[in-house]
Amino acid sequence: MKTSDNPLRYSMIIRWSDDDQLYIVEVPELPGCKTHGKTYEDAVMQAQDAIDAWIYGHRAAGYAIPNPAVYHASDSGFSSQLRQSH
Repeated sequence: MKTSDNPLRYSMIIRWSDDDQLYIVEVPELPGCKTHGKTYEDAVMQAQDAIDAWIYGHRAAGYAIPNPAVYHASDSGFSSQLRQSH
């Protein structure tokens, strides 16, 4: 059910749950889009499927699909931190 050009363009927040012994994934741009996996890699794959399903369901219902958030390395200072660490 591939509906998005690239589900990896959406942000994923991945956290380990001691209670569940699973990686929990949330997609901030897509309200309610959550999933989990036994391994980090499995959680990412499950998230790709969840993103596709979320988009498919919302598109079928006639809802607008949010664009992925755009982050720039210069906004976070990440690229300057890399340069300073060398």
